[in-house]
Amino acid sequence: MNPTTTLHEKGIYRLEKITIRHIASTQKEPDLLGNFSIRDLQNLLAGKDMVQDLHRHDFFYLLALERGNGHHAIDFIPHHVGRYSVFFMRPGQVHELQLKSKSTGYLMQFSTEFYFPQDKGGLSLLRKASTINHYQLNKESFGKITSTLESIQQEFSSKKEAYNVVIKSNMDLLLIELIRNQTSAPEKVNLHTQEKLEVFMGLLEKNIFKHKQVSQYADMLNLSVYQLNSIVNAALGKTCSAVINEQIILEAKRCILATSIQINQTAYRLGYEDVSYFIRFFKKHTGHTPDSFRQNFK
Repeated sequence: MNPTTTLHEKGIYRLEKITIRHIASTQKEPDLLGNFSIRDLQNLLAGKDMVQDLHRHDFFYLLALERGNGHHAIDFIPHHVGRYSVFFMRPGQVHELQLKSKSTGYLMQFSTEFYFPQDKGGLSLLRKASTINHYQLNKESFGKITSTLESIQQEFSSKKEAYNVVIKSNMDLLLIELIRNQTSAPEKVNLHTQEKLEVFMGLLEKNIFKHKQVSQYADMLNLSVYQLNSIVNAALGKTCSAVINEQIILEAKRCILATSIQINQTAYRLGYEDVSYFIRFFKKHTGHTPDSFRQNFK
């Protein structure tokens, strides 16, 4: 890997000062060529294991395993790797993956430039489907996913007239099928509440470095603080402040474990001028100081 290659040239956004080490005779995931790519896993692996250290992307990432074995952790949460599994990651999330050579399925990657529907319906599908990182499906549901991915790959390979339109239409079907399998989705949450929650979570991921107050997000959504708290509580059973704090801690963990930058730099990056306050805040929510967390979990 050329150390002077820029992050966007590689198609993968790696956190500051992170070095990705790949074990000899193993495969790494393909770069995102342009704004979209899809690969058959069997061809991609070519009889070799895939081994990736902790890194992050600036695009959406979907790994569908018809047969699989290995290890996959997304945002530090380990997930079972096995038959009929689908992993769906949003831009900005971090993950590490070990995938055995005999795994089969598809790996699809796309940017918001390629698939980011302007209509509310399509945008809602993308937001809703990507809220869950790991889908464990049955054979029938996975068969529908595989059929759609196969059609997408055929269109991408042939590149006939309007192939990108056909791919996007198939992606709509793919997202709908994933949403239908969201067994953990909260019950009795009306459409308005769900839509507002999805927008709030999107704003939170983009703005957490600058904005940490409930009132700031309420203003962005043209809601009162009371209304926003009611929406979050109805959908997640938590206060808005608790959800904001969870996002801060997640970003802190990403910086601490996925980079070698000093703790004071992590605090500044997260928007805290008072490093001591950041350390107390992190310890309150994790039970560890940032330094001990890095030593114990890296």
